Amino acid sequence: MAGFEEIKIDQMKMPKVTMKKFLTFIIILAVIIFILTGLYTINPEEVGVIQRFGKYIDTTEPGLHFKIPFGVDKLTKVKVKHVYKEEFGFRTLQSGVQTKYSARSYDYESIMLTGDLNIADVEWIVQYRIKDPVKYLFNIRNAEETIRDLSESVTRQIVGDRSGDEVIVLSRKEIADEIQILLQQKLDDYEAGIEIYTINLQNVNPPERVKPAFNDVNSAKQEKERILNEAWQQYNKIIPEAKGKAKRTIEEAEGYAVNRVNRAKGDADRFIKMYNQYKNAKSITKKRLYLETMQKILPKVEKVFIIDEDQSGILPLLNLDKGGK
Repeated sequence: MAGFEEIKIDQMKMPKVTMKKFLTFIIILAVIIFILTGLYTINPEEVGVIQRFGKYIDTTEPGLHFKIPFGVDKLTKVKVKHVYKEEFGFRTLQSGVQTKYSARSYDYESIMLTGDLNIADVEWIVQYRIKDPVKYLFNIRNAEETIRDLSESVTRQIVGDRSGDEVIVLSRKEIADEIQILLQQKLDDYEAGIEIYTINLQNVNPPERVKPAFNDVNSAKQEKERILNEAWQQYNKIIPEAKGKAKRTIEEAEGYAVNRVNRAKGDADRFIKMYNQYKNAKSITKKRLYLETMQKILPKVEKVFIIDEDQSGILPLLNLDKGGK
């Protein structure tokens, strides 16, 4: 009987020990779950958005944090420093040294009508980042689809206001800047919490069917520009030279006119002074004028024959053949 009682007592003690271990296990498991679901880490390029029973509570910065576990607090990590990219008109399959693009056609995105009723095949990239994670999560339902729809709408609007030449060749940078400004305004109106980083017109061409004709037109325009540039080069070379010659001729004529007028005035002044001297001493002035005139004439005369007007009685002989002097 004693042995039977001991066995019964042992059987009654065993369940108590097992229950205690079970409770300890439950407590340890609860603590582990509490820690695993309550502690969380935010990476340097992220922020954490906390919701308690679905309501926004707080935004946590990078580091180790704690939240109420068991589904009370919900954590959503948002990469606020990452630059996202949306492609239109093409898709990149693999980026790198040799980038691979999808062979599928995305004409429904890229074919657009320009302001002069031409058709352009526009491929572009939208790069953006999340500047306000709360607005990004709660103000718009699908951020990527919203950005794609708005970007396509804005791009078609801007391209529709420009001519085909401006879109394809002349004003691609200006068009990209206008798209970025208008798209940012639309997103701000929606309070999307998104900042447009850049708009890049990746490739803008005419449709494949009209590309040969478009290339011919561009070649003709380039030839026209070349001829015009050569003509302006000749113009800039010849016209200034002709203007310089004309100016020099005019200046020479003006100088000649001034010289002639001054000489005429000098001659007139000299004549007047001489005439006044002549009135005061006519014989002396007459003789002086005669002598001055002879001084100018005689050095130019090769032969001089002197004949005495007072000679008489003897026949004067002038031997012209011997050239007597």
